[in-house]
Amino acid sequence: MSTARFAGKTAVVTGAASGIGAAIATALIAEGANVVALDIDEAGLQKKAAELGDAFVPAVADVTVEAQIEAGIATAAERFGRLDAAFNVAGGSRIGAITDLAESDWDFTVDLVQKSVFLCTKHEARLMRDAGNGGAIVNISSLDGRIPMPAGSAYATGKAGVVMFSKNAALELAQYRIRVNAVLPGLVDTPLVAPIMGYKPAKQMFLERIPLGAAATPEQVAAPCLFLASADASYITGTELVVDGGWEVSNFPNLAKLAG
Repeated sequence: MSTARFAGKTAVVTGAASGIGAAIATALIAEGANVVALDIDEAGLQKKAAELGDAFVPAVADVTVEAQIEAGIATAAERFGRLDAAFNVAGGSRIGAITDLAESDWDFTVDLVQKSVFLCTKHEARLMRDAGNGGAIVNISSLDGRIPMPAGSAYATGKAGVVMFSKNAALELAQYRIRVNAVLPGLVDTPLVAPIMGYKPAKQMFLERIPLGAAATPEQVAAPCLFLASADASYITGTELVVDGGWEVSNFPNLAKLAG
């Protein structure tokens, strides 16, 4: 496999200051891309810029605010004259039982998880369409888009919406040679799940359900994301790829432990 699949290409990555987004940006730059990095975390963006150099262009933006998204994504055309790939990673969650969850917490979560993907895809696709070179968009959903999570109804609903939205976008944007796919990570060792990873009993309960026996590193999620945006996946659009160490197929706890 070429180590410069993205030479001369420009990509937008949201949530690029940390976690999966930062891993995607790092991998893209290693393969020759320029990256416009959107995040609300200005300090985190500046830290990554210091690490990755001029190929990493910070654009501070709240991905739930359309004007900020449009301005951030426009940086790709202004700085590099093109946009070839986009990775919509930014996310977060406020949890709570359905009977207790505040409307504001539902709105915060669904807006951040789902509406942001719509708004980002809208403006990314416009740039790609107008340039006429095609492109690829990868939206980060979650295994929770398929499997419900106690106290996570807003997050799971939003992530399920990302999967269907990506299919709809693939259908509409194919005429412009823009491919759209979704990636559904399972447990990933990022700042977002640090409370779980740092609490041994909870961590063990999760790991017992994952056949490969570990959380993913951000880099293990970034690699399949880059594949879907590369020419290696030129005939793949409108689908979803689960990256979860087999968690989706394990479901039941290992009852064999009860056999002695």
